[in-house]
Amino acid sequence: MAISETAELPEVTDQNPVKEFVAVNETYYEQQFKIIGDKRGFAFTWNWAAFLLGSIWFGMRSIWSYFLPFVALETLAIVQLARGIWGDLGAPILARLPGIENTLAFRREQLAEARENAPDKVETFENAIASLERAIEGIKQEAAAANDTALQLIIMGLAGLLLIKSAEALLANGALQARFTQWLSDRTIGSGLKAQNIALAFILAAMTYITCSLKFGFPDQVPSLTAFPADPQFQASVADAIKQWMANAAVQSEWFFDGLTFVIRGVLDALETIFVETPWPVMGGFILLLTGLSAGWRAAVFTGAGLAYLGYLGFWDKSMKTLALLGTAACISISLGIPLGIACARSSRLYAFVRPVLDFMQTMPAFVYLIPVIAFFGTGKPAAIIATMIFGGSPVVRLTVLGLKGVPNDVREAAMAFGGNKRYLLWKVDLPLAMPSIMAGINQTILLSLAMVVIASLIGAKGLGEDVLEALQYASEGQGILAGLAILFCAMILDRIIQGKRR
Repeated sequence: MAISETAELPEVTDQNPVKEFVAVNETYYEQQFKIIGDKRGFAFTWNWAAFLLGSIWFGMRSIWSYFLPFVALETLAIVQLARGIWGDLGAPILARLPGIENTLAFRREQLAEARENAPDKVETFENAIASLERAIEGIKQEAAAANDTALQLIIMGLAGLLLIKSAEALLANGALQARFTQWLSDRTIGSGLKAQNIALAFILAAMTYITCSLKFGFPDQVPSLTAFPADPQFQASVADAIKQWMANAAVQSEWFFDGLTFVIRGVLDALETIFVETPWPVMGGFILLLTGLSAGWRAAVFTGAGLAYLGYLGFWDKSMKTLALLGTAACISISLGIPLGIACARSSRLYAFVRPVLDFMQTMPAFVYLIPVIAFFGTGKPAAIIATMIFGGSPVVRLTVLGLKGVPNDVREAAMAFGGNKRYLLWKVDLPLAMPSIMAGINQTILLSLAMVVIASLIGAKGLGEDVLEALQYASEGQGILAGLAILFCAMILDRIIQGKRR
C-alpha cells in the first residue's frame, strides 16, 4: 500500500537537548557535560550556583537523592552557628542550680536548729553545706566554660558549612549530567527549572534550618518544637469512641461471632479427638510413616527422636493439644487463603483491596489485635484460633498469588491452543506449576501459627504455650527451656512433613 502524501510526518526539532534539559546557561553545562563524559573516573568541575544555594540547588534540579543528605549536613553546621551566636550554652547546666540551692537553704535551716538543740550534729550539717556550696560554684564555672566555647562552635559551623558547600559544588555537575543521561532515554524525568520544585526546595530547606536552629539554639523559647503539641483529651475521647463502637458491634453481631465460634469449636473438637484421644503408639507411628514418605527415612529418624523427647519429658498430651489448636487455625487459614489467592491472582482490583489487609495482618503486633479478638470472642481456644489465623494467614494468600502470576504465559497459551478451558487451565496448568510456591505459603502459615502458641496462651489456649508462660511468670528457667524445645521439635517435624517432597 502506498503511503499518502498528506500523512503527517513526525515533527523534527533541532533544539539543543542540553538547552531543553537545563533551561538556563546551556553553554556552561554543555562544556561541563563534555568534560565529565570524556573523563574516566571523577572529573573535577565547580558549580558556583550549587556552592551558593547549597542543597536548594539540588532540589531545584529535582535531584532529591542529593538534596536530603546535604540539607541534613547543612542543618548540622547551621545549628552550630546558631548555638554559638545566639544560644545560651550554659543554660542547661545552670538549670540544675535551683534544686541544689533549695537543698542548701534547707540544710542551713537544719544547721541553725542543730546549733540550738543538737550541737553534736553541727559539724555534719556544716560539711554538707560546704559540699553543696562547692557544687554550686562548680556548676557556675562549668556554665562559664560552656559559654566560652561559643567562638569554637561558630568556627566549627563556618568550617563545616564551607566544606559541605564545596562538596556540593564539586558534585553538582556530575549529578546533573547523570540525570541528563537518564532524561535522554526517558523524557518523563523532570527537566528544567520548575516553579514547584524551586518553591518546595526553598520551603523544605528553610523550615529545616529555622526549626532546628530554634530547637537547639533556643530550647526554652519555642516549647512546641520540643514536644508535639498534642491534646491528651483528644486521645481519650477517640479511645472512648472506639471502645463504645466495639461494644455496640459486639452486641449487634453476636449471632455472627457465635456461629463462627461454633464452627471453630467443631473443627477443634474433631482434631483434639484425633490427636489427643488416639493412643500414642498409633499417632506416633502415623507421624513417623508420614515423615518417611514425605521427607525420607533419615528425617523419620529425627522425627522419632523428637517424639521420644515429647513423650519422656511429659509433653505428649500438651503437644497434641497444641497441634490440634494449630491444625484448626491452619486448616481454616489454608481453606480460605488458597481460594482467595486464586481470586486475587485473577483480579488486580481485588488484590489491590486485599493487599492492605494482609499488610495490616502481618505488621500489627500480636498483642494489639488480641484486644478486639477478646472483645468479640471472649477468652479461650476459639479466640486463640482467631488470633492465630490473623497472624499466620497472610503468607498462604501472598504466595498463592505469587505462584499463579509466575506461571509462564506461553504454557497457558499452548494449553488454550489445544482446547483447554478455564477450569482445565486452573487445575491442570496453573495450580501444578504454582504448587511449589503454594506449598511454601502453607508451610509459612503453619510455622507462623505455631509461633503464636505462647501468645495464645495469654487468652486461655492450653498446650505447650501454657508451660512457657508459667515459666516466665515464676522464673522457672528449666521448665521454660524444655517447653520451648518441645515447641521447636513440633515445628521442625511439621516442616519436614510439609516441605519434604518440594525439597
